[in-house]
Amino acid sequence: MDSSRSAQRAVIKLLLAEGEHASQIYRRMKEVCGEQCLARCTIFRWYQCYEAGLVNIKDLPHPGKAHVVTNSATTSAVDELMRQNRQIITREIAVELSISKGTVHHIIQKKLGYGKVCAQWVPKHLSGYQRTVRMGVCLTQQFLHWSHPLASYALGSVYQCQ
Repeated sequence: MDSSRSAQRAVIKLLLAEGEHASQIYRRMKEVCGEQCLARCTIFRWYQCYEAGLVNIKDLPHPGKAHVVTNSATTSAVDELMRQNRQIITREIAVELSISKGTVHHIIQKKLGYGKVCAQWVPKHLSGYQRTVRMGVCLTQQFLHWSHPLASYALGSVYQCQ
């Protein structure tokens, strides 16, 4: 006998229709299925469900955390949105692509390897050239910031507070 759960449920439903009691069904199924037989309490629970009028013998979907399922199309769509706007937030991506925020986060962090730096998504692993360019930009911005006349005034007031 096929010992799958749905096959055993079908047997429970058939024997119920023949007028067997739940304990008799369990005994008969234990003889035929052996170790693969459903537990006694499970057989009784299904017996009650079928007695109450349940028709389906297959598993129904259960609530809870869904598996994160991503495909290459979704991953490339997220990547494209992030390349268009480095300051985009996960909620906006989720709404745009009609997927959950958790899935978006999984794609960004695990699949694409991006991290958030100064409110912008950037790749975590930079090549040597990318590091050099990034350092040049940072040093230029820092120089411009410190050379501004208001910056020296603000810096002086910070030093006075300490």
